[in-house]
Amino acid sequence: MAGVPPSLDPWQIAAQVDWSITPSTDAAAEAVIQHYLQNLVSQGLEPSSQGIWLQSGSTLLASHQGMTAMPAASLTKIATSLAALQTWGADHQFETPVSATGLIQNGELQGDLVVQASGDPMFVWEDAIALGNALNQIGITRVTGDLIITGRFMMNFDADPVQSGNALKMALDADQWDAAIAEEFAALPTETRRPKVAIAGAIRLGAPAASPTVLMRHRSLPLTDLLRYMNVQSDNEMSQLLTETMGGTQTMMQIATEAANLDPSEIQLVNGSGLGVDNRLSARAACALVAALDRVIHPHNLSLGDLFPVAGLEGVGTTLEDRSLPAQSVVKTGTLNEVSALAGVLPTRDRGLVQFAILNRGTEISSLRKQQDVLLQTLQQQWGKATADQVQPSKWVTARRATLGAAVRSEIVYGG
Repeated sequence: MAGVPPSLDPWQIAAQVDWSITPSTDAAAEAVIQHYLQNLVSQGLEPSSQGIWLQSGSTLLASHQGMTAMPAASLTKIATSLAALQTWGADHQFETPVSATGLIQNGELQGDLVVQASGDPMFVWEDAIALGNALNQIGITRVTGDLIITGRFMMNFDADPVQSGNALKMALDADQWDAAIAEEFAALPTETRRPKVAIAGAIRLGAPAASPTVLMRHRSLPLTDLLRYMNVQSDNEMSQLLTETMGGTQTMMQIATEAANLDPSEIQLVNGSGLGVDNRLSARAACALVAALDRVIHPHNLSLGDLFPVAGLEGVGTTLEDRSLPAQSVVKTGTLNEVSALAGVLPTRDRGLVQFAILNRGTEISSLRKQQDVLLQTLQQQWGKATADQVQPSKWVTARRATLGAAVRSEIVYGG
């Protein structure tokens, strides 16, 4: 089975077989898959462009074109998630030091304010407000110089560092707030103050001319929280920034390939987000990546529901908003103009946790999504719904472990 170390692989020899033409190890599942494919063919879709893989543990249940790399859209983010965890670890927090190039006197920083980004993919209004309040605690209310941005700084999911810098500059001074910032501030704890740090200069990119003095260090949410937001919202900017920070697409792909024990022919990626049909995975590879992620997070007492959307738990505005998936299924969606993909874990009574991947090529995306939902519902009916003792609620219900804008993540180190 792809996704487990070779020493545990019961399919080492059989993996050379073309699973798309090999009889299934589960006749009932194979019949369901064949009916599903016949429906796609009746709609004019090419069966060779559809990939399916179902497995439980090391047991293959059904496959169609399962080892053929196909456009997978945002299923690419599963690989990005795995590589990120392998690179930094589940509890990693991206640190953003904030420094000064001049003296601080009478509330005024006589120099530049320097933000040294290290790749935080989810620095938003709430974080900027916390940062501004920390600067006020230090005694800074005015900056005579510029706001200098170094490193990979992205605010509010805008990959343009200048635009992100302008957003930060505005957020630091409550007198400059617009309605969007005010709305986010209103949701913060009532004791949160409105920051007042007016910056006289412009936004500059690059290293400061003078050696700066570190004032504070802002830490991101833990990596697992970042990945869950990225996957629930399928945020392309976050996934791409993570990929760039870990060394680029080739590095990310190599890390994910080794961690999931994949054949390189089954994972062909050109970015970390999944944008573009040149990002290709086999259905088997998608399942292998999910299995590898489960192994990586298990020692941290986390489940896949801490990284991906859970059917029945996600609200309006998420990728599962209009889906009718079996409850407690943990999934990742993928969508392009001509691609609809779905992968994850289906909890069942008879087969336990079934890893699945469905890769569809066609233009009627809404129809493909509905048929994917019906396929999983049918399979769960075939195998039965998981009982309470098979799937512990704590494995699937995610409680937010950290909050946006928490002051504790802005550590003041300046001593005056």
